Amino acid sequence: MKTKRMVVSPKKNASAKVYLKALQNQHVIPSDGSWSVKKWWALKATKTFSTQKEAITYAKQVAKNKHSELFIHWKDWKIRERNSY
Repeated sequence: MKTKRMVVSPKKNASAKVYLKALQNQHVIPSDGSWSVKKWWALKATKTFSTQKEAITYAKQVAKNKHSELFIHWKDWKIRERNSY
């Protein structure tokens, strides 16, 4: 009996890598008068700051370490800025 070899399509594999990388993306979002840094899928914030500037500084470090993207939101949740690291 011959066994079949499973071939992984490069296209499927690439999309899986993009999805896994997207899980590491950082978002700076408003949170009850303060600013939080969190991954888009996370229920809890990674860290909360009193100013957006502090949150952005922290989120940039995390995004650079994880080679991911940083999304900075306005108070109305619209994306203000997007950076790749």
